[in-house]
Amino acid sequence: MRGCHLCTDEEDKYVFVSGYHDGKTTVLSLNPDGSVGKIVDGVFDRGYGSVAERNFRPHVTCTRRMPDNRFVLSVDNGIDQVKIYRFNDKEQRLVQVDAIRCELDLRQDIPLQQRRKFIYLMYELKKAIDVYTYKTGDRAPVIEKIQTISTTSTKKPDNLTAACAMRMSVDQKYIYCTNAGENTISVYKRDEETGLLTMICCLPISGAYPKDVAVFPDGRHIASVNHDSGTISFFKVDYEKGLLVMSGRSIPVNEPNCCAIVKIGD
Repeated sequence: MRGCHLCTDEEDKYVFVSGYHDGKTTVLSLNPDGSVGKIVDGVFDRGYGSVAERNFRPHVTCTRRMPDNRFVLSVDNGIDQVKIYRFNDKEQRLVQVDAIRCELDLRQDIPLQQRRKFIYLMYELKKAIDVYTYKTGDRAPVIEKIQTISTTSTKKPDNLTAACAMRMSVDQKYIYCTNAGENTISVYKRDEETGLLTMICCLPISGAYPKDVAVFPDGRHIASVNHDSGTISFFKVDYEKGLLVMSGRSIPVNEPNCCAIVKIGD
């Protein structure tokens, strides 16, 4: 099990591990004290992507259990698909019931779900976010694409630019996306009724290769995790004016990849 991403479900019953190199989705149980229990199931993906020289094997990059607790979505950017599995607490088995087949010659990453209504799927090479509606079904969920929006502010971004990471604010009103290469962060306002995104700004992050963006609990500050420059830079987000205002000095960190900010206490 060579994991590159892990995620718990909303009830903290399971942890889902995504295997980039082995193309495997693994489910482990969680004990009441938070410790990890046994492996309950695992599935290896099979197939090829749109470009054999690059996508010559499955690469699972993200797995999430949907809030309805009936289905699990597993993103495989090696074969350009999001596998949809049925999973319940009684059987504890991943049974594939459908798949989102993404555009050819592209790689996708990290779906986000919100109150069972919407899925946000980020494409690394396409430099775009697809928005889907999500409805629980009997055999499989009903998923429909309603929007595609660019992660960059330029109409023809550099081929060396790639969308890297996507996060949602705590109040679920905003989405943030990092762009490596052009070294920017895009901020979007999310319509809570329709799920559609509107770009507020796309601005530089004072660093190189932002692999992740972390959102502070106040929803007004973010941290850009800059891998190549070895820094974490901090910004205040002015949603009304569409600005990222640097707040404080950047701190040095050797080749950072990921950062999570959590609120402790009251």
